Amino acid sequence: VYNMLSRTKEKLQTREPGKVAMYVCGMTTYDSMHVGHARCFLVFDVIRRYLEWRGQEVIHVQNVTDIDDKVITRAEELGVDPLGLAERYHLESVDDCLTFGLLPPNVMSKATDHVDEIINIITDLCARGFAYCVESGVYFDVSRYEEDYPYGELSGRDRGELLAGARLEVDDRKDDPMDFALWKTAKPGEPSWKSPWGDGRPGWHIECSAMSLKYLGPGFDIHGGGTDLIFPHHENEIAQSQAHTEVRPAVRQWLHSGVVTVDGVKMSKSLGNIINLRDALNKHGANEIKLAFLQTSYRTPVDYSETKIEAARTALGRLGATLAAVDDSTVVSGGVATPKTSSLSDTLVQASGSTRKQFVEAMDDDFNTARAIAAIFDLVSKMNKFIRALETSASNVADMEAFRTSGDTVRELLGVLGINELGERVEVPELTEKLIEFLITLRSDLRAQKLFEVADRIRDDLQDLGIVLEDKSGGTTWRLE
Repeated sequence: VYNMLSRTKEKLQTREPGKVAMYVCGMTTYDSMHVGHARCFLVFDVIRRYLEWRGQEVIHVQNVTDIDDKVITRAEELGVDPLGLAERYHLESVDDCLTFGLLPPNVMSKATDHVDEIINIITDLCARGFAYCVESGVYFDVSRYEEDYPYGELSGRDRGELLAGARLEVDDRKDDPMDFALWKTAKPGEPSWKSPWGDGRPGWHIECSAMSLKYLGPGFDIHGGGTDLIFPHHENEIAQSQAHTEVRPAVRQWLHSGVVTVDGVKMSKSLGNIINLRDALNKHGANEIKLAFLQTSYRTPVDYSETKIEAARTALGRLGATLAAVDDSTVVSGGVATPKTSSLSDTLVQASGSTRKQFVEAMDDDFNTARAIAAIFDLVSKMNKFIRALETSASNVADMEAFRTSGDTVRELLGVLGINELGERVEVPELTEKLIEFLITLRSDLRAQKLFEVADRIRDDLQDLGIVLEDKSGGTTWRLE
């Protein structure tokens, strides 16, 4: 895996053999989930699925930031209760993730459910001299931390760069502009909790230290999130956790997913180009969006566009047709019931084994889903050659068994990527089947009369209804899109 902390690829090292402790930064629930969130969560969903497929036990923890400046500001704009607003968007995002086909985390925890743990850590940091209290709240002392540990090692920036790039909270009462809030003194009308420093609420960064330490302990295996969180969030998380536990590194491997752009432009409220995941799912299938994202390395920025999604849809349609053919009795109707092997079956058996090997090699190389998908589609291409070969030669039992095994391999490997339910046959009423066959015959007659414009309209209108016609040497077949 590519560890952002060392900026090199490293062998995945875990505290306990056979077990992977993984923490992923979740949403700040002040608005709907967008495709940028979806890409990040998909990345770590696939990582979890692959590790579990390889026999690892994965403990997947994800936080929910349900109290934050953004939540409070949005609630004020709408004139609603901040915690009620956060709960509304939290439940909406959970529903969206399930619709998107993501596995629920083993633990999904809210910041407001861990205030006691947060207060305990801040108390310890104050006692150790790593934090101090002023009228506006409690701040982490970066200068004191730098006496024992390097600050900025994750982002790779020096102090000057960190200072220039920080999302600074303007407060003259801080000892140093680099210091960051652990606890914020309550303002009138804001949600607050009692603490040794007066009523207030947690800062943004401390919640992740509290929750990761509670559920995974210090020095856990993988910490995930988007590249936009590297500084200041993850940098400050490292500082808090190491100062509190004295365990270094706080996390063994830091993995970050690239941002999502829309038609080549960064998503922004001011530009009005933010695409909510729910809207995207209402327009496209989950598998199409997943494939479009997974064909790019998870660390690389990826562009979301209708063209890219449509290309993924077309590719999955072809793949689904091949998988449907695996279970289609018409493919084997001309077969000869003999147990002999043939060059057809030998080729498919070898191809299935080679694909599985290539898939593992790709995913073992920093979860290279692009290469893994290419290997799957290469096997599908060989399966399509098999189908075409059957048009001119009889098959035997071994051939068909190899064909079915290839289909099982494709479905299994796609499932590891969270892409499921492709090529499953849908029952069509008998009358509908007869009408489709009638239209196919009518279209064939029209083409014979060189009335191609009318024939093409039949094909296009059927496709608009989700019925795809495929012209082959033996005639025209149809499938549901």
